[in-house]
Amino acid sequence: MGDLILAHEPAIRLAVYLGILGLLMGAEMLAPRRALGQGRLRRWPANLGVAVLNTLLLRLVAPGAAVGVAIWASAHGIGLFNMVAAPGWLAVALCVLAFDLLIYGQHVAFHRIAPLWRLHRMHHADLDIDVTTGARFHPAEILLSLGIKLIAVLALGAPAVSVLLFEVLLNATSMFNHANLALPGRVDRVLRRLLVTPDMHRVHHSWHRDETDSNFGFSLSWWDRVFGTYRDQPRDGHQGMTIGLADFRDPADLRLDRMLLQPLRAENVPSSQESGGKVV
Repeated sequence: MGDLILAHEPAIRLAVYLGILGLLMGAEMLAPRRALGQGRLRRWPANLGVAVLNTLLLRLVAPGAAVGVAIWASAHGIGLFNMVAAPGWLAVALCVLAFDLLIYGQHVAFHRIAPLWRLHRMHHADLDIDVTTGARFHPAEILLSLGIKLIAVLALGAPAVSVLLFEVLLNATSMFNHANLALPGRVDRVLRRLLVTPDMHRVHHSWHRDETDSNFGFSLSWWDRVFGTYRDQPRDGHQGMTIGLADFRDPADLRLDRMLLQPLRAENVPSSQESGGKVV
């Protein structure tokens, strides 16, 4: 079973990714939440280009990635669920929940710790937010995230199917919650009881630092409510809010080369109140 999952893992992830990407791109054009300030041709090549670069990098550095580590850990009896008897469905469900909580905690850390924020802020420097923003992460952040995930897979002894399921879920929900998609208010309210919706996550991309440092969840909306980082709406409203970062407003920064070099650039250091308590 493990070999079968590993053999088809790239195809499964790619098929789901491209299917949801295409679906959401179409939905954004039919029912946009906001008018885009920058044209798609200015933003999409670099946002999708960095996604391709990250995919190639991961395949080069760790071809089997987290799924392969899960299969190896199972074969060697390493990790919690490889040492404790539990129904397969329960192990899968608990591991998916644990991974989602881990991503929430990692996201908070990338905002709070200054060197990590330098990597993560490339994601926030997009001047608009749409489905392609969900793929806009610096390669160094992707590699760090992979390392954290591999440690978690080993510690949990996570079943390979839970790892694949979570990675597919994370990619899908990241695209969904970044989408420039207008959902009816009632639908949004119902969905965000469980999932992070576009309106919920858009608050996180506000240029107001206290709003940037809120709504950290990617898939499940519970963690922000539990840990007190939930914010219902942006103070300026979804139509009036400014997306991005105050220090990076030049449209030229949307180019791929400048995106990759962005962690090396300085930004104005805000007050401790505005910075959200980042460790410098």
